[in-house]
Amino acid sequence: MARIAGVNIPTNKRVEIALTYIHGIGRTTAKKIAADLGIAPERRVQDLTDQEVLHIREAIDRDQTVEGDLRRQTAMNIKRLMDLACYRGLRHRKGLPVRGQRTHTNARTRKGKAKPIAGKKK
Repeated sequence: MARIAGVNIPTNKRVEIALTYIHGIGRTTAKKIAADLGIAPERRVQDLTDQEVLHIREAIDRDQTVEGDLRRQTAMNIKRLMDLACYRGLRHRKGLPVRGQRTHTNARTRKGKAKPIAGKKK
């Protein structure tokens, strides 16, 4: 099992798909990394040599912000908004949708499980 950026990537998947298991690398970035290093799209992780895995690891470390650093950066951005007390920061603080979605109905992912209100019949 190859370990890149602190993540064990699955060995039986294609390289482009396996790289997406790293937080911060999606399909487009994975394809770009594979193309830049000259790795064929249909190659599997188990077929890679140690040298190729090392090249992938170096390319990700050099060009991408991934895993812990990316999570920390995202958390710091949200914390900054909350400290500024701007509209988006207040929405984060209250646990409500940030980007203008309706909350009269829906928004259950952000608001949590619906709480019944007593005396609401009729």
